[in-house]
Amino acid sequence: MATYSSALPPESKHGEYMKPRRRGGVGSLVSFLAVVVGIIFVLSVLLRVNEIRVEGNEHYTPQEIINATGLETGDNIFFFDKFSTISRAYTKLPYLEEVTVERRLPGTLTIRVVESRALAYLAVGDEEWTIDRGCKILGKAVEGETEELIPIYGVKPGTLMIGERLQRADGIEERVDYLADLLYEIEERGMASDVHGIDFSDTMSVSFKYKDKYQVRIGGSEQLDHKFAMLMYVLTQVKEGDVGTIDVSNGNSARFIPN
Repeated sequence: MATYSSALPPESKHGEYMKPRRRGGVGSLVSFLAVVVGIIFVLSVLLRVNEIRVEGNEHYTPQEIINATGLETGDNIFFFDKFSTISRAYTKLPYLEEVTVERRLPGTLTIRVVESRALAYLAVGDEEWTIDRGCKILGKAVEGETEELIPIYGVKPGTLMIGERLQRADGIEERVDYLADLLYEIEERGMASDVHGIDFSDTMSVSFKYKDKYQVRIGGSEQLDHKFAMLMYVLTQVKEGDVGTIDVSNGNSARFIPN
C-alpha cells in the first residue's frame, strides 16, 4: 500500500496547523547591535582631538591653560566632562575668571578664557597680596607688580587662599562686599590708574586719594553708584589747579572743599 506524506505542517493540540517560528528577529537585532558597535568604534577613532587652541589668555601661556584643564590631543572630542575640565582650570589657575570649551569638528577644541586682572593689593606683614575687582586673591605680588596697583589700607585679612575670595579676620562678609563694589566702580569708571590708596580702616568713612590732588570721601556703602555719579560730575567742574577734598559721603550732595 502506497504511503503519502503530507506537505502541511503538523496540527496543534487545538486542531490548528502550527506555523514555523521565524528566527529573523534575533538576526536583525544582532545586526543592529553590530552596526551600533561599528559606528561607536569609527567615532572613537575618527573623532579624536587633533588640536587644542587657547583664546583670550594674557597672564598664562596656552600650554599652562591646556595642562590645567587636563585635555590632551587624542582624547575623544565628545567623551569628556566639560564641567570637570573647567573646574580643574579654575582650581589650578587663580587668574581665570571665565572658561568655556567649544568643540569644532572634526577634531579641534577651543578653550576661551577671560582672565582676572590684578587691580589692588593688601600689605600683610612683609608681603603684598594682589586681588582683582571682585576681591579674589590672586597671589603674592612679584617685584614691581604693585607699582600700577591700588594699595588698600586698614583691612586685616583672615587666611589668604589663592583663588578664593578675600576673607576679613573679623569674618564680616558685608565689608568685603563693600570693598568689591568700590573697586568695581573705580575700574568701570576708568579711574583705577589715578587712585593712589584706599583707606578702608573705617567702613563708614572710606576715602581715597585721586590724582594726587583730591581726597575723596565716600563714607559708607549705601548709594555707592550715586555717590560715584556725583563724584564724576564734580571732577568735570573743578579747575585744573584746584586741590582739595571732594565729599560725597552723605549720598545726597557733593561738596568740593579747597585746601
